[in-house]
Amino acid sequence: MKKIFKYTLLLGLSAGLLNSCGTDSLEPTLAQDKSVEGSIINVGNLYSIIKGVHSQLTSGGYYGQAAIITNEVRSDNMFSNGNSGRYSTQAEFKYNENTDYLWNNCYSVIANANIIINTDINTLDGDLDYGRHIQGQATAIRALGHYDLLRSFGQQHAGGSLGVPIITTFKGSEESLSPSRNTIDEVKAAIYADLEAAFGMMDVAYDSKIFISKYAAKALEARVALYFGDWSRASAAAKMVIDNSGATIAPAANFVSNWTGKQAGNSIFELQFSASDNAGNGGLAYMYRYPSDAPSGYGDAEAIADVIDLYADGDVRKDILGYQDAGTALRNMGKYPDIVTTADNVPLIRIEEVVLIYAEALFEINNADPMALTQLNSITSNRGAAAHTMVTKDILIEERRKELIFEGFRFDDLMRTGQSIDVIGSSQNLIETLTYPNNLFTYPIPAAEINANSNVVQNEGY
Repeated sequence: MKKIFKYTLLLGLSAGLLNSCGTDSLEPTLAQDKSVEGSIINVGNLYSIIKGVHSQLTSGGYYGQAAIITNEVRSDNMFSNGNSGRYSTQAEFKYNENTDYLWNNCYSVIANANIIINTDINTLDGDLDYGRHIQGQATAIRALGHYDLLRSFGQQHAGGSLGVPIITTFKGSEESLSPSRNTIDEVKAAIYADLEAAFGMMDVAYDSKIFISKYAAKALEARVALYFGDWSRASAAAKMVIDNSGATIAPAANFVSNWTGKQAGNSIFELQFSASDNAGNGGLAYMYRYPSDAPSGYGDAEAIADVIDLYADGDVRKDILGYQDAGTALRNMGKYPDIVTTADNVPLIRIEEVVLIYAEALFEINNADPMALTQLNSITSNRGAAAHTMVTKDILIEERRKELIFEGFRFDDLMRTGQSIDVIGSSQNLIETLTYPNNLFTYPIPAAEINANSNVVQNEGY
């Protein structure tokens, strides 16, 4: 898969490592291979690479903006008002095969994770136990990358069986760089295998909320299992996280303020940002709202007007919402609020998500299980919201919507429950309704990839 590797950068390696060999005359993939050969000699080198892999996750084309925004504007939470022309293509399902940011970012992360995974730890100097932990981190991130690719480019909501290519090596023969697409089931199995392996390799003694950790891997397993309806796996994984991660549901008094800080008690894994990361219009805050109460910035991602009706008075989650543009535009004002430096950390896994996964899995396994209601109400009791007296699938999905709004989950929830999508235009007007399944519910494989690898089959309709 030439295109995948052509854009891979070893962001975590020091300048000395990258420049240790003359590579100007080499083809990019070979240059990367050459720069790695003999350069990883101690565990500190692995740490540099894994730190760089985490940095790749923060890019504006990945979790720094696009991966979250696109899953909101394609849902009933938001639309793109076209203020700067950003995300209108995704919001109106008019995308084509010329967009490749998510594909490239995911495979770049996977490729660099593979450098760590395929290193023989026993040949390195340093703390080898920590080295194995880092390999576990890389394995979990490889699973995350394949999952993000599968939910974006797989045909599970378009009536097909194709997933994405599974990549497990950084370098290889010409044949191994031009793989075919694996099936959905094969990719899912590979994701599960990586997450199970990662959990066994990581040690809580080295855990940090700003690096993927042992129980973050188990929480990702619960997320993937929820997406595919593997309820027993989702239940077991979620319970393990709830019982062992140490994360606690944010109380009502801290729900909004937690978004202004870093590494809050309800956070399990968050991406660390600084003022230099995706500065200005590259950050989430700048896309969710104007920098002042006027249309003087971007603010393309606007909440649909009736979203505020989801919340009863007294529910602190309502306080995330607010109005701009002379009170006409409903916006996400509370999540990722730093409009000045856009240096808010981005939580990728919160304990509240895991609790809601557990509640839904319990309900799916046994509709009469009282623990499902207990888990569900552990959220509402910490939000100033009325307790539920019963559990239904609709209630579970709506509670996820209220809790996780603007965090990039809604489109996937609509997909996994087989919902049709109302396509909303830039004037908040209904353009059409797309019925499920639909070829537009999967992104096209980028044209550059198709042109570079004749073994990759395009999704239907592109």
